[in-house]
Amino acid sequence: MSTAAGHQATGFARAIRGPQITAQSWTLDTAHEYCARLAKSHYENFPVGSVLVPAGLRKHFYSIYAFARTADDFADEAYNEEHSEQERLDLLEEWREMLRAAYRGRATHPVFIALAETIARFELPISLFEDLLTAFAQDVIVRRYQSFDQVLDYCRRSANPVGRLILLLFGYDEQQLHAWSDDICTALQLANHWQDVRVDLEKDRIYLPSEDLERFGVAESELRSLCAGEAFRRLMNLEVDRARVLLTRGKPLCTSVGGRLGLELRAVWLGGSHILDQIEQNGYDVLTRRPVITSTDKLRILWRAAKKGSFRR
Repeated sequence: MSTAAGHQATGFARAIRGPQITAQSWTLDTAHEYCARLAKSHYENFPVGSVLVPAGLRKHFYSIYAFARTADDFADEAYNEEHSEQERLDLLEEWREMLRAAYRGRATHPVFIALAETIARFELPISLFEDLLTAFAQDVIVRRYQSFDQVLDYCRRSANPVGRLILLLFGYDEQQLHAWSDDICTALQLANHWQDVRVDLEKDRIYLPSEDLERFGVAESELRSLCAGEAFRRLMNLEVDRARVLLTRGKPLCTSVGGRLGLELRAVWLGGSHILDQIEQNGYDVLTRRPVITSTDKLRILWRAAKKGSFRR
């Protein structure tokens, strides 16, 4: 990749090439340690460090996270470092080729050395990883969405693969469980979009569908003025309701799987529901008030997640 090669000094290019310089020294154990360090250095909703993840599975969560986190950095964080679109796309394409090499048994980068073991052990399809990469690439070049269906398609590739991968790590491959997971993951992605309308505006991204903005008479200039008028609030009411429908449709998953995963899923589901509640309680004004989950909220969520009966209500 000639463009990316011209930026070998950047942190993002080093994320690919730096570890390969010492490729001969990477063992499976040190590769997993590399992924664990990367995962633990980031805060995310992805449950990479959760005590609810059994110790025997944790390294496999780390390898998947390291793959996705690095690719997401190429697409998103590089935006703030003024990398060109082509440079970021080149880095993502190089990451894709390394993924395909790992499936052929030719991994040299520690992320893919570790990921190759995870892939083989759990028979993970390459399509889930490639879907994530297409979503990351889309974030580089697509900043507006005409229809809600286009937003859903983005969620299908940016969020749903994560849920399916987690289920497969825990040994769940039933079609219905994966369908419920897709509903929850899409709903959570939508909740994140609606929560972060202002944050995304700073990156010149608008996930609110253009057709909905036009339908409610909300101009992009109104968004940028950070003034939540009545039309904008009615628009956000619609988008929150859409996310709730999907979240409710996927809810049976949270009580259909057992053990630690069930508890984790219920906590995540309740967290997403809480964000939507906060948006509603704030009068759908996400332009001046970003909804958050406080420490007290987290304790309440965990208490409810631990009690299936309370969760079902």
